[in-house]
Amino acid sequence: MDDYPKRMRQRMRWWKLLGLAGLAGVAATGVVVARAERQRRAYTPEEIRDRLRERHARASSS
Repeated sequence: MDDYPKRMRQRMRWWKLLGLAGLAGVAATGVVVARAERQRRAYTPEEIRDRLRERHARASSS
């Protein structure tokens, strides 16, 4: 790394940080999606029907 000029080393450091931030963002998105999927699957079919009927009734009354 000492073979590169200081400016080039700083630029490479920024790219590494940007790459790590991107990976962290992808991982965080995966966590959020997995959590939402678990919550969605936790409902029974009857609960889903009830919720849809409630939403439809609210939308129809407006």
